[in-house]
Amino acid sequence: MGDIDPRTIERRDVIRLRDANAETVRFANYCVQIMKILMEFAIDIGWLKNTQPNPAKGVSELKSKGKPRQPWPADMIAAYRETATDRALLVFELLLGTGQRIGDVLEMKWSDIEGDEIRVVQNKTGKELWIPLTPRLRALLGQTQRRSVFILTNLNATGPWSYRGASQAVRKVRETIGAEEYDIHTLRHTAASELFEAGCDDDLVKAITGHESTASVIRYGAAARQRTRAREAQKRRKD
Repeated sequence: MGDIDPRTIERRDVIRLRDANAETVRFANYCVQIMKILMEFAIDIGWLKNTQPNPAKGVSELKSKGKPRQPWPADMIAAYRETATDRALLVFELLLGTGQRIGDVLEMKWSDIEGDEIRVVQNKTGKELWIPLTPRLRALLGQTQRRSVFILTNLNATGPWSYRGASQAVRKVRETIGAEEYDIHTLRHTAASELFEAGCDDDLVKAITGHESTASVIRYGAAARQRTRAREAQKRRKD
């Protein structure tokens, strides 16, 4: 926001911010969500009068265009792993291996690791999780130099890697391998799908992803669940 006086921000400004980022619907809606929180906080601390409405309140979010996000297919996961290096590979494996949101992954610290598990306190839910490391992720972390307290640190090792930097690094690899339709946020979806295909039930999946709603888990793993159940069904056929 820079030096902008929050008292001068109007509803049309929030709409303009949303529409300026409309190319990425998720990020455009994220801007609206954050503005609602910021403006509410401005009221709480007295930067805005209690009688002044939150300019972001009531601003509608954009509807996603095209088909809903799909989990990364196995061939694209393999291609990414063969192509990516350094932080671009590490952020991918952390997202896929832990099933967490990008914001939580970027805040992970080396001190969060105890033995073969990593502690996560989700920003969105406040839920604390202990997630066992996958063998692949554990091996990669063992090869990674500890340059700061954050596992994914910025170039100067003074803080966490930025969302923009991580997103751009992953996008570069996606464009190289032809995986443009599978973005950084879909890896959480992919993790849930892999767990379903491994035979996990809803409670086991939620133990990793931290979802509180079974409906959300079902939505994430709908395709994987259908395939797993269909295989089981076909095994029961006589011919």
